[in-house]
Amino acid sequence: MRAITNGKIITENGILEDHILLFSDRIEEIIPQNDFKNITVDEIINANGDYISPGLIDLHIHGVGGYDTMDGTFDALNTISKVVAQEGVTAFLPTTMTMEKKKIIHAMNNIRENINKVQGAKILGCHMEGPFISKKYKGAQCEEYIMKPDDFLIEGITDIIKIITLAPEEDEGNKFIKEMNKRGIVLSVGHSNATFDETIQGIEAGISYATHTFNGMRGLHHREPGVVGAIFSKDIYCELIADKIHVHKGFFDAFIKINGKNKVILVTDSMRAGCMNCGEYELGGQRVLVDESSARLVDGTLAGSILKLKDGVKNIKDNTSYELKDIIKMASLNCAHVLGLENEIGSIKKGKHADIILFNDEFKVNHTIINGKSVYKR
Repeated sequence: MRAITNGKIITENGILEDHILLFSDRIEEIIPQNDFKNITVDEIINANGDYISPGLIDLHIHGVGGYDTMDGTFDALNTISKVVAQEGVTAFLPTTMTMEKKKIIHAMNNIRENINKVQGAKILGCHMEGPFISKKYKGAQCEEYIMKPDDFLIEGITDIIKIITLAPEEDEGNKFIKEMNKRGIVLSVGHSNATFDETIQGIEAGISYATHTFNGMRGLHHREPGVVGAIFSKDIYCELIADKIHVHKGFFDAFIKINGKNKVILVTDSMRAGCMNCGEYELGGQRVLVDESSARLVDGTLAGSILKLKDGVKNIKDNTSYELKDIIKMASLNCAHVLGLENEIGSIKKGKHADIILFNDEFKVNHTIINGKSVYKR
């Protein structure tokens, strides 16, 4: 058993000072500092005043560190896993995109094969973004490979898929949505030109999530509320890329108020240029130009992001009135709820996996612990 002292412990209900966190591979206990003198541990970690936080969970990330999920190799997944762990992520969903069927299937099989082999953040499964999307709102997805929802494409790999992003208007009778919902897969509306009514029908059929809200979807208009109007009218989880580019920072506060703080999911949608130098990269077979703040196709279309999830947390903290404990949930416990893993991960609570990060007031991550083992120290 190990102990973390001299820190501010972020729990589901508040932030505790003058307390000690005890853990092995799971959280053992949080005790008052004065009770620690009678306990023997194998190691004491001095947090030096840092926040002691649940590890962050990224449900939408294509790549980072020069690699992409669609590379379909162990090195790609392992590099992504290790790099994001250095930035406070302890679990993630590697995310595929619209490409040839065989490449999507290969990437999925690669995730299944290596899910327990990566050396950093845990892989929880896969987020399948496309190819069942709208051509009009394809964003940085490759139009050539967009197709109607098709059970055959994913037959045999649904065990690894946790989220599917699709355009409900492309799913005749919502048959695919209903079938995947029966299999326990989270259905997400995204890259969609659906009307308000079509989106509502999709939600009633099983959609419970929205991908990079506002981006890649029919916007809000008072005569045709579209996808945005529908998801704001229903109690579903909504992703937010809080890089201040995909969504204006002045709307962060309203976004959370509209959705409810327990339904906001902070994600990165990061592509391979994340944590890399500016320059030219590739995403789904397309050229991407990256500067200090964004990643764009040659025509200016946003192509994912280069955001670090902990910076998204900081951006929400700096631009809203919400408490840190609630913002952390948007990148941890809320994400665990989406996947039905809230009893295992997502918060610092007795019995849960010891996925813990230490970060300072500037949101610099100094230590990452996964399943009780230190995987990164600054």
